[in-house]
Amino acid sequence: MRLDPRLPIPRNESLLLGAIGFFAFLGLWSGIAASGFVPRSFLPAPWEVADRFTHLLTNTFAGFTLPQHLASSFGRYAMGFGLAAVIGIPLGLMMGWFRWLDDMVTPVFDALRFIAPIAWVPFAALWFGTGIGGPIMIIFSGAFPPCVINAYRGARYVERHLIEAAEMLGTRSFRMITEVLLPASIPSIVAGLRVAAGLGWQSLVGAELIVASSGVGYMMVQGQSAVSTTTVVAGMVAIGIIGVLIDVALRAFERGVRRARGLD
Repeated sequence: MRLDPRLPIPRNESLLLGAIGFFAFLGLWSGIAASGFVPRSFLPAPWEVADRFTHLLTNTFAGFTLPQHLASSFGRYAMGFGLAAVIGIPLGLMMGWFRWLDDMVTPVFDALRFIAPIAWVPFAALWFGTGIGGPIMIIFSGAFPPCVINAYRGARYVERHLIEAAEMLGTRSFRMITEVLLPASIPSIVAGLRVAAGLGWQSLVGAELIVASSGVGYMMVQGQSAVSTTTVVAGMVAIGIIGVLIDVALRAFERGVRRARGLD
């Protein structure tokens, strides 16, 4: 019997506890739906959502099947998230090395990063309409700050003796960033990518509710307009599944990076 609640739980027990929690949630949901306390038009039963989810896999709604909506969403997400990483990581590393750049960028960055991604939706709608640029901009605004912050922190906390050794060898700034700061900051950068991935995916769905003509968020809006609650909930389930898969992939990548660097 485990006496210390802080001790790690064996994998089999962890999976069992997760299954218990999942089925308890389904049972509670099913009980509320079957009780008639909440009308089915507002809270469909799990089996009704599952049936609708299966139907949407092969039948179109709002112009596309569910996999096609998800593909459209993921394409926008990949571009917005990729852009945030490509710009944010180098910027964070350079801010961690060049004090003048840190002082110049930080005031503007700190002001902008507290603006919720959804607050950019009106501008995105005005600038891009329902084109691909609007969602990419909103995803970028959600994913960009964690990329910058974690790269910056990684660069700032590189062990001093590594920097001093490189300086003794006459290493210039560009090589210092690419050959010293970047390798040493990888664990922090990967952790930031996990946070950025989650925020970017959430931002995408918010963007598609308003500034898109396809995608799972757009499908949910059309489901709301058609008073099809099962379609809305099926879209939410699809969003959750893809979000979990993204996080699982990044966790595996993070574990691989940490093992490669001897941190685990």
